[in-house]
Amino acid sequence: MIPEPPPKVITRLRGGEIHAYVVGTGVFGRLEPTAVFRPRDGEEVVASVVRQDLERVVYTTLNEVVCLTRAGDLVWASDFEPRSDVRRGHRPDCVLSRDGRTVWVYRPDAMAGRGGGDQWAVHDADNGVVLARCELETVGHGATHHVHPVDGSIYLDIGEGQDGSVILRGTVGAGGEPEFVTYPWQDRCLIDLAPSGHQFMTVDHEQADVAFHDHPDGDVLFTFPVEAFGYDPEESFVEWSGGYLTEDTAIVTLGGESQDEEEWFRHHLVDVRKGILSGEFTVKASNPYELVPLGDGSWLTGGPDDDPVRWSSAPQPHPAAPASPYERQQP
Repeated sequence: MIPEPPPKVITRLRGGEIHAYVVGTGVFGRLEPTAVFRPRDGEEVVASVVRQDLERVVYTTLNEVVCLTRAGDLVWASDFEPRSDVRRGHRPDCVLSRDGRTVWVYRPDAMAGRGGGDQWAVHDADNGVVLARCELETVGHGATHHVHPVDGSIYLDIGEGQDGSVILRGTVGAGGEPEFVTYPWQDRCLIDLAPSGHQFMTVDHEQADVAFHDHPDGDVLFTFPVEAFGYDPEESFVEWSGGYLTEDTAIVTLGGESQDEEEWFRHHLVDVRKGILSGEFTVKASNPYELVPLGDGSWLTGGPDDDPVRWSSAPQPHPAAPASPYERQQP
């Protein structure tokens, strides 16, 4: 049985502030921030994560990782040395471990011009002390972290631009020491982990197909090329977006250009239990990356003032009229 996960806490950068939203049971429609954190003066936030109790935020800038209380007091900060004067092309990322005890930070030091390769560092969440550091062979522009919902391992997907994408996995061994494993691909982008963590979804870096893999070894369970969705692979491609709508259903996004050079994209469903396609998924979104599946049958899109909006495919009663299966639920 899949354990009941805690409510998701997501962040958005709004007007220089970090807004934290709690995506809990029964919370639908336009989401209002539950907590707001103000970075230190003069700091431009690149990535952020808020602790489950909403009392602390961790964020990266181009040159450091910072932890503040909700009141704005500094808990700790760790500089990326030497300081980089490069303004573009490198975006450090961070994530809290499942138990909240550690902060995992990706440092794209090569692109930042620090004279060395990239690093993946593990900090103590209470004091910022570096507990482990993995020297990487990548030259990444940025990366995304994914926390395994059950065993707490951390996946890292590093984007190297035209050179491809590298996927790593970090675990904490029996002795408490972090261990790092690199998957044997440089051409797959990690999109999402299943709600149970039993598998994960990747898209070919050249966007020719989508694949689903067993966790943790990465063995391919099944693959769908562009033509499996009924499109011409010379004119269409798989977007680096989508994810798990539920444990048994994933969303795959296809895109391309029409004859009059208008860009288009469409969402398709995959039954990951049976390994078969199961139809098109209709949702209002302005771009292929606006839709964010949450794994529980609901998903996020953008809304007024850039606050996220949560939707669900489950029919819900409406005060005026019955809701359609894809009508936004009202808070």
